[in-house]
Amino acid sequence: MKTKPLMKVDEARSRILASMPLMPGEEISIINGLGRVTHSDIISRRTQPPVALSSMDGYAVRFSDVQKIPTKLIRVGSAPAGGAYSNTLNDNDAVRIFTGGPVPDGADTIIIQENVKAESENDGATIIVNKKPIKGQYIRSAGLDFQEGELGIKAGRKLTARDIGLAAAMNVAWVSVRRRPKVAILATGDEIVRPGDNINPHQIVSSNSYTLAALIKAAGGEPIILGIAPDTIEGIQSFFETRIGADLIITTGGASVGQHDLVQKALAKDTFGASGLDIDFWRIAMRPGKPMIFGRINDTPMLGLPGNPVSTMVCGLIFVKPAIRKMLGADITNDNTTKASLLEALPENDERQDYVRAIYFINDAGSKVVKAFDRQDSSMMKFLTHSNCLIIRPPFDRSHIVGDEVEILEFEEGF
Repeated sequence: MKTKPLMKVDEARSRILASMPLMPGEEISIINGLGRVTHSDIISRRTQPPVALSSMDGYAVRFSDVQKIPTKLIRVGSAPAGGAYSNTLNDNDAVRIFTGGPVPDGADTIIIQENVKAESENDGATIIVNKKPIKGQYIRSAGLDFQEGELGIKAGRKLTARDIGLAAAMNVAWVSVRRRPKVAILATGDEIVRPGDNINPHQIVSSNSYTLAALIKAAGGEPIILGIAPDTIEGIQSFFETRIGADLIITTGGASVGQHDLVQKALAKDTFGASGLDIDFWRIAMRPGKPMIFGRINDTPMLGLPGNPVSTMVCGLIFVKPAIRKMLGADITNDNTTKASLLEALPENDERQDYVRAIYFINDAGSKVVKAFDRQDSSMMKFLTHSNCLIIRPPFDRSHIVGDEVEILEFEEGF
């Protein structure tokens, strides 16, 4: 019987993203907006500044009155920030003005205080202008920053501290953001225990649920750790007997074809019933991460990730993270890929797309260079933690020598 070809990474990613539901919107205070993805455009509710303001301490004058230097003017009032001079300037009038103060009617120029000698700080005092100003200098015109009704922040943007400040300045106290997708995580295997539990020499600590939960949080989702299912059909099925209430379900382990790899068998329709797993695809031409499952159970998308920790995390980076961003309506085109030059040679690649743990840095010549770790076993988390990128090697990639340029995927903060 002819073996079905492994699915390419790009096709698998496209099919996963196409199946992700889009999260509805919800209203939140901007104080809670950091890291959330906007559901709707944020429109300014005011003009900033609302009137022309001074950007310096000095005197507001009419440019026509200061053509000859030195010249004498009469102080007729003041305009502090938050206050105003309510009259219109006449010939040879000057208004003491402070940074942020409204420019009085009739004034079109600010003379900074360093270029003025004042008789006193009282109204009616004479001031002497010692240096000719530039017309309009130091005046921030009304609407210089933004206008009422102007688009400030587009829908689909992950809000930063800068965005929060802009929304507040635009007099927007509440924003519409996408609800965080709920992502359920189920680990499987008799050999794994939770961190801190009693453990025997034949068991390992289950790290996948916790690393995935952190990745999901960093991507904008809400993780739900379901626990650990035993390596039995009944044990796995027990977690799916009632609706989990998640937008995406992830299992780790049990996705391959070994005697104890039971996820597919336990959830198949002929075993679990009509609400069982509809498999879209299984097995991908990638390393690590080949035995990955994607389908739907109880009308909820499900990803069955491999059990090896590095395989889980690489699949999380390549598939889970963009899936969450798709559910949030955020941009998924920026995948942090770039180029770097090899510090060591690489042999030719086989039919699978390879994700090689590596470190990149900028050398003394200002060029980006990258070095792969010697050990790439998918059970070894330490080297992934010490990496800051993955070298992406396409299927059947040729051998490379020192100095060849290769594609790398840089890790974002939070991964």
